[in-house]
Amino acid sequence: MKAGTRGSNLAIVQTKNIITQLSKITDEEVKFKKIRSTGDINKDSKLYQIDVKGIFTKELDKAVLEEEVDFAVHSFKDLPIELEDDLEIVAVPLRESPREALISNYPWEKLSDGATIGTSSLRREAFINHHLKNVNIKPIRGNVDTRVRKVLNGEYDATIMAEAGLKRLGLEKNIQQVFSPHYYTPPAGQGALAIVTRKDNKYMKVLEQLNHFPSAQEVKAEKTVLEELGGGCQWPLGANARADKNELHLYTILLNTDGEILSQVSMSGAISEAEKLGMEAGKIIKEDYQ
Repeated sequence: MKAGTRGSNLAIVQTKNIITQLSKITDEEVKFKKIRSTGDINKDSKLYQIDVKGIFTKELDKAVLEEEVDFAVHSFKDLPIELEDDLEIVAVPLRESPREALISNYPWEKLSDGATIGTSSLRREAFINHHLKNVNIKPIRGNVDTRVRKVLNGEYDATIMAEAGLKRLGLEKNIQQVFSPHYYTPPAGQGALAIVTRKDNKYMKVLEQLNHFPSAQEVKAEKTVLEELGGGCQWPLGANARADKNELHLYTILLNTDGEILSQVSMSGAISEAEKLGMEAGKIIKEDYQ
């Protein structure tokens, strides 16, 4: 088997982790191939200003379709709403923390009056505007370790990052604070990985064994909210689902770019009805802001 991955440190760490899990299932050697994505090549624009669906996944999925690799390991939050017809998400492994983390030399409540906060995410920008006043929001791009370094070097006073990526790279020591999902709501799918392969892949049964059902249902509910709204990075939307035995708790919040709340939805249901829960939440949000 051969896996496809982006070339960043985080992507390689994530892929190696999946390969380790696969080695416990099968004795077959699994290799990986690095593939550059549009998002890796274009590092100057804000993410929501790049008009390409799946800016971090398109080239990887092409490699899967053309059988250069057998499967791709994606960060679930990077996936576009719709995959190519011949592809499917075969597994969502056990999810890491979905929470947002502050990288800064200052506590969150001290960041005001001219502090420079780096982000290239419309959602993070909206949450900063919601919670803080009189700060300067400045674009920041680069791999996880690059963005951390830019803050530690003093180019920025702070940035907001996914706790999962920091933990996977062993950079937890740089976290100033971790936010609760209700205070600073993460994007749909954050902390989860997606194993994407061709529908006719002979390794399908092997790859399916990587699936963690509660994690898969959490991200299904979150992504279904996005599907219902018909958008991706262009929405300042936070969505977080939490599995608790046979129940699923979903919280979603939609802001405008100034940080004003347009809609807020909390609901619970059976874990088996994740898609239905996401659809209902998405419909309520649409009714609220339209």
